[in-house]
Amino acid sequence: MVSVALRNINMKKFFLLAGLLSSFVTALAQPLQSFIEEKQQLPVLSGAIWGGVAAYTQDSSTPLFTYNAKTRLTPASTLKLLTTAAALETFGPDHRFETKLYASATPDANGVLNGDLYIQGGADPTLGSTRVVGAEKAETVLNTWAKAIEKAGIRHIKGSIYADISAFEGPSIAPKVNWENMGNYFAAPASALSFNDNLFEIHFKPQPIANHPAEVAYTVPQIPDLKLQSFVTTDGKSKKDNAYVFGAPGQYDLKIFGTIPTNKTGFTIKGALPDPALFTMHMLRQVLQDKDIPVDGAAQTVTQSPDYKQMTLLHTYYSPKLKDIVLIVNKRSFNLYADMLLRQLALAAGQKGSLDNGLMQLQNFLQKNKIAGKSDTVLYDGSGLARDNLLTPQVLLNTLIFMSNSPYFKDYYNSLATPDDRGDLLVLRRFLKPQKRVDQVHLKGGTIDSVKTAAGYVKDRDGNLIAFVLMANNLAGKDESLLRFHENIIKQLLQLP
Repeated sequence: MVSVALRNINMKKFFLLAGLLSSFVTALAQPLQSFIEEKQQLPVLSGAIWGGVAAYTQDSSTPLFTYNAKTRLTPASTLKLLTTAAALETFGPDHRFETKLYASATPDANGVLNGDLYIQGGADPTLGSTRVVGAEKAETVLNTWAKAIEKAGIRHIKGSIYADISAFEGPSIAPKVNWENMGNYFAAPASALSFNDNLFEIHFKPQPIANHPAEVAYTVPQIPDLKLQSFVTTDGKSKKDNAYVFGAPGQYDLKIFGTIPTNKTGFTIKGALPDPALFTMHMLRQVLQDKDIPVDGAAQTVTQSPDYKQMTLLHTYYSPKLKDIVLIVNKRSFNLYADMLLRQLALAAGQKGSLDNGLMQLQNFLQKNKIAGKSDTVLYDGSGLARDNLLTPQVLLNTLIFMSNSPYFKDYYNSLATPDDRGDLLVLRRFLKPQKRVDQVHLKGGTIDSVKTAAGYVKDRDGNLIAFVLMANNLAGKDESLLRFHENIIKQLLQLP
């Protein structure tokens, strides 16, 4: 009887303390809530819509402010917070993706392979790229494969070399991606055998005179059958790259429109490879030819997986760790890696790595963990590039709070940019650096046409963690006052006791 009475007293104390804490947070929230509501009259938000929410991660039931938190808005790249959370929870931070090299037969005594070579695409987003710690450049990967072929005693390939892309199916780019974006490196197509970030460089000839045509000099690397037609002109006032490559996946006749700065030494932009897997096979074939290993057949791709049990495994190539890939997805806001990870969610569930299957698995993750209800999100990709993506600020907040309790939180938290970061956070202009508190803000920014968003974590004066979401949609221009508004909110969260 005594123990029951003590337990009842302890429970009463718990609820009393919880009530006091809730009342304290509510008191803190009142000035911030008033500030948010007052700033809705800013000229930059005229005709636009703004939504946001913030809460202590250990007391999410009492928000520090909330405004349109349950209204579906376009998230832009803050959608990557959902994709990377699901990937870390599905695979764990130390997971590595595999790419395998097979020979369909054993070479004869003269080193002649009377068969084919296959590269089995395992949907490693980093293959042939040096963006991620531990990754190797394209030439190194190709030479690694060539050495494995030599080690197997193969000196002549009578058959063809194939890229097996059967792990993926369906559109390689989300159907809702704008035509203006398609064909550019930031909208590169996803492939089960991606390579060199699925991009190539377009080098223009020097043109120091404004309003003159900008001619293409060459591409790096050279791509078989590629045709480029430039309608680009030079701009003597802007220093920015405003040129866009127009072309769908698989299309080799590309057109370039827009402007580049006037220049005396040439200028370079980046386009998306029309067919990354086929290009990889062309590159491998050339490397083998250069090493005096002739390939009689052509470079090809296959969408039906052959029977690898009847083949010889020559090499397995491993990607960097997932936590290092996630860091690039969030800190550098890299669209291709995010959309590849989305498809990896489907592969992990035993399905084809299609866009639809990946989205279904992402929705399952959100609903299973009570992050989002069925009507809280309308998603078309894993990167946020599509303007038609919709989710509520509350979904983003729920994701951040869920991950704050994850065993993988450290890797998730460290993948977000800080205000002095050179990559994703130009949005904040290093506004905290003079106060030496840049390490107390970690967030993901998002920007596409008429959309600016930010979501992440700050620490109050006592080091307590706060999750926050700031979303602006239907903006008419690039008024910097919106960024100052967002900065002001973050500063006030940092000053909370």
